[in-house]
Parts: sequence; structure tokens; C-alpha cells
Amino acid sequence: MSRVTTRVNPYVSLDAYDPEAELMLLHFGPQHPSTHGVFRMDLFLDGELIVKAVPYCGYLHRAVEKLCEQLAYVQLTPIVDKNDYVAPMTNEQALNLAFEQLLKLEVPRRARWMRTLFAELQRIASHLLWLGTFTLDLGGALGGGSSLFLHCFRERELILDLFEEVTGARFHYNTHTLGGNRHDLPAGFAPKVKAALDQIAARVPEYEAMSLGNRIFAERTKGVGVLDAGLALELGVSGPALRACGVDHDLRRDAPFHAYDEVKVKVVTATGGDCFARAAVRFGELEESIRLVREMIDGIPSGPINGGKPVKLPVQTKIPPGQIYAAIETPRGELGTYLIADGTQFPYRLKIRPPSLHNLSALPYILPGQTVSDAVAILGSLDPIMGEVDR
Repeated sequence: MSRVTTRVNPYVSLDAYDPEAELMLLHFGPQHPSTHGVFRMDLFLDGELIVKAVPYCGYLHRAVEKLCEQLAYVQLTPIVDKNDYVAPMTNEQALNLAFEQLLKLEVPRRARWMRTLFAELQRIASHLLWLGTFTLDLGGALGGGSSLFLHCFRERELILDLFEEVTGARFHYNTHTLGGNRHDLPAGFAPKVKAALDQIAARVPEYEAMSLGNRIFAERTKGVGVLDAGLALELGVSGPALRACGVDHDLRRDAPFHAYDEVKVKVVTATGGDCFARAAVRFGELEESIRLVREMIDGIPSGPINGGKPVKLPVQTKIPPGQIYAAIETPRGELGTYLIADGTQFPYRLKIRPPSLHNLSALPYILPGQTVSDAVAILGSLDPIMGEVDR
């Protein structure tokens, strides 16, 4: 740590601070358990109070977008799997959706239902992991924080077991491809899904009581890290972080993709825009995703799982010249793929729009005025995944 006297802060008024006081510069991260990966913030402190926050990302940069421009279209799915490593299924879907739209390739109805089913199962797994890590961030004083962390991981394993049934992998699946899916649902899959959902749904009220219903949790999150709707929209914040500001926006309903035009989503919102509201929205989405999967599992239509034409050398698949932007609603918000094609089997330009990056852009605005311990709660409430931030 070092001491500085500079008070330049474009985000908040400094009238409340003693102009003669020195500010301490605290490097929060990049190697810190609460940064959820390699991420750094420079916090300018007046005692425990944050006066200014400067975030720094890029520690996990892998040049994914440039790598994608060197590979054939059908080779890209396993590359983006590792961006949002908490929700790999959604990375695959956002990528292939852009390719299919530019190809004007129709995805079979069964494949679209399967993609929707997988997206909601992935949302359940992602929100469970977030809840476990968030309560761990808040510390042992929460009472059972570490227990809830282990319990959430236990329930998340049930979802990973289901994905393994379909793809043979528990994490980076490489199951979505041009025109549909690689793997069909195995026999007896529906009863296993229902059994897993029954177990998870039975425990959600318990987890809600241990967090939202916990007095210490409420005191650590209510009124902390308040983000107003106007600023959130200006920054491009999306997902639960946006809906916690009272903005009723969800791409699953407002710009339907996959089978969301057939399966109606009840959008969960909250008011307050603070850490507590963001947690409440994710609990609501957890319950809504359980409802959607239960509704869908017995109604998946029959038919083919891929609408693409089989070719001898799939690496020769070419996309005609043009450009497209396709986006889906992931557990963290709007994940988009901007593609410029030049008629070859390689993308001319591929740009990924990661929701975590936009959500983190709110930190310099909502951290000043909070304490150092609040910074941990605020960062965790945004649920960032650094793999998709840095790419």
C-alpha cells in the first residue's frame, strides 16, 4: 500500500471529505478470493471509506476473438466454451445463433427446445454457484455462509450430472453446433431432470431463509451498492443487475430466441438497485427457471436435432458475406456475438459482447461512499465472470 494526496474523482462530490486528509491507495486484487478471478481495483480510501475506485481488467486476456478469426466456423464452439466458464452452454448458443442467422439456417424445433431447456438448466446451476460464493464473500459472521456455499455446490452437481448424461462432459460441452445440437437427449432423461428439480426446489426456501431472511445478510446488502436505472441503462448493464433497478427487460421475452416464443417467461424485477435487490432477483429467476424446465421437459417435440446439411469436410462450411449481431439472455445478462463474414470458412471479424464487462463498468459509480468490506459485497452481487470480461 502507498499513500497519495490526489483527490480527483469524477463520480461523486468530495465535499464530505476533509481536504487536508491523505488518501490511502489500496490495491484490491488481482489475486484476491473475492475478485472471483484475476481482477484488480485501486481503492482510494479515507480511513475505511472509499473515495474513488478504479477497476483494471485484462489479466485473463487470451485473445479469444482474434483466435476465432483464425479458425473455421465449426471449430469455434469449444473455444468460446471457456469464456463464461460458469455457463458454458450459453456461450455456445450465442455464437452459433449468429452463424445460423447469417446463413439463414433453420434450426429444427426439437433442437430449439433442447437449447432452451439447456439454457434454463444452466441458469439454475449458475445462480446456485453465485449464491454459494456470494454468501462466502459476506463472511462467517453471516452464520452458515460456508455451509450454504457447500450446499449450493451440492445442488449444482445435480445439474452437471444431467449435462454429463447428454454430452459426456460435466463442463465444457461442445454440444451446440451449426444448425442445432450434436447430442440428443438420452432415454430416461426426463425422470432424472424431474428428480433433480424436486431436490433443488425443496431446498430453495431453506437457502432463501439463510440469506434473504437473515438479518446480517440484509444489513450487509440493503442500501449497499445502489445503482439507479438511468445509469444502468447508460452503461449497458443487463441481466439481474439491470432488473434489480426496476427495469423490466429480458431478451427471453422481449427478443425471443430458441423456443422462448413458445415458452413464456415471467420476468423477475425488484426495486432498490442494491445488493439485496440483485440477490432477490436471482432467487426469483432460480424459481422461474425450475418452473420453465418442468413445463418443457415433457413437451419436447420429436424430430431431428440438426438442420444443417451433412458435408464430408465440415471445416469447409462457408458463410456468405454479411454482418449480424445476435444476442441471448444468459445468467449474467445480454451475451452478444457480432460477426462480419467474407464468404470464406473463417470469420472476417468476430466480436463478443460480454455482460460481465458492462456490469463491472458500474463499479466506479457505486463504490464511492461505501466501505472496503462493502466492496466485496458489491462486486459479488454483480456476479462477474472474468473469463468473459477479458476474453
